[in-house]
Amino acid sequence: MDPCPFVRILVGNLALRFPLSTKPSLSRIHPSTSPCYCKIKLKNFPHQVGSIPLIHANTQNPESCNFSLQKSLAACFSLSKSQVDRIISKGGSSYKLSIEVYADPDDSTCGLASGKLLGKVTVPLDLRGAESRPSVAHNGWIDIGRNKSNKNGSSAQMFLTVRTEPDPRFVFQFGGEPECSPQVFQVQGSVKQAVFTCKFGFRSSSDRNLGSRTSLPESNTSRNWLPSLKTDKDQSAKERKGWSITVHDLSGCPAAMASMVTPFVPSPGSDRVSRSNPGAWSILRPECGTWKPWGRLEAWREPGFTDALGYRFDLFHDDIVATGTTTTVASSTLSTKLGGKFTMDMTTNISTPSISPQSSCDLGSGSRPGSRPGSGSGSDFGFGLPLSPQSIYRGGFVMSSTVEGVGKCSKPEVEVGVKHVTCTEDAAAFVALAAAMDLSMDACQSFSQKLRKELRQQSQNFVD
Repeated sequence: MDPCPFVRILVGNLALRFPLSTKPSLSRIHPSTSPCYCKIKLKNFPHQVGSIPLIHANTQNPESCNFSLQKSLAACFSLSKSQVDRIISKGGSSYKLSIEVYADPDDSTCGLASGKLLGKVTVPLDLRGAESRPSVAHNGWIDIGRNKSNKNGSSAQMFLTVRTEPDPRFVFQFGGEPECSPQVFQVQGSVKQAVFTCKFGFRSSSDRNLGSRTSLPESNTSRNWLPSLKTDKDQSAKERKGWSITVHDLSGCPAAMASMVTPFVPSPGSDRVSRSNPGAWSILRPECGTWKPWGRLEAWREPGFTDALGYRFDLFHDDIVATGTTTTVASSTLSTKLGGKFTMDMTTNISTPSISPQSSCDLGSGSRPGSRPGSGSGSDFGFGLPLSPQSIYRGGFVMSSTVEGVGKCSKPEVEVGVKHVTCTEDAAAFVALAAAMDLSMDACQSFSQKLRKELRQQSQNFVD
């Protein structure tokens, strides 16, 4: 199946200048310690907060400033085709982006609480055709302020760039919770097609072969388990280890794996996994008959009374065997109660590119080159560059996956940018990563609470 159309709205290159006759307390502010920030709002989306550097009143082009204004992203919103269609059908073609600008002379609110509202600007967005071609909605100065001008006829102004761009993505949805070994479907609108199967299991402590695709077999369970029952129970209550989930294509060939390589254990005197000693997963891809590490996901519970799960995803470089070098490409927190989205997005700039009919974002139905040569299992995918650190570092949206809060039924939905999928194994690696992220929510659950039965090894099942 073809990818799903998505549209991204990018806001950035922000700068603020005041007329020379404006309030001295604001005109003297140094650009590197800007006390101004803005709330960027789009209907039906949570608002995003960005800082606004101040520049000299006579500056015409922010690019001439010593500090980096160009290529700076302040906010990014993603819309699916159904959302775009709904917006166009309700309001013609126009959709409005609003930006509220605040001053915080004491630098005390940090955007968490409202400072003094300086003004508001609105940028209309024409979404017709946005799924097929990039478009610049605004690029330049715009007046702000409740009173658009002062006695000298000048007003505070903000420089900003707003543009839309097509961002086609493959969408995958788990047919059940990852620990229940579900099928995974590729989704396009109301059409679903099975593309993967998942196998959840446990690796034994003596199993050093990460290529093992089976759960711990029954024959490995000793018949004389009664004498060691208490020891097993005590040990299992102190750590969560050995979980693995293998993603297979429909022919049964393994395409990716997520394997828990560092146990999730509570910090001393606590029943929570701490940031200083996180649990970790290795995300692996098949290569030449063995498994090759592709990335590493760490997760922990944030300290204090916050109900937040912290995570970090590191991508291995191609020369991992020689150096083991990694680069962090995602790091944030999720609410353990409400859940959220794990997102990998390398968009760091919104500088206005030259727009041509042959834009790489404009993918026609006949542009599919097919699977990457030498792909192990073949594929119906085929876009862009091979999945590698180099391709991911080029920027743009990479992937996102939904994560439910603790105790809620979770069927992750995964979105992957088409330029990062050239074969089945590429897509499977992101699916495995999404499963690991979802399972980390359970692995970081308080050790005072019992895990659901699918996540407990057989030795624990005997004592339930």
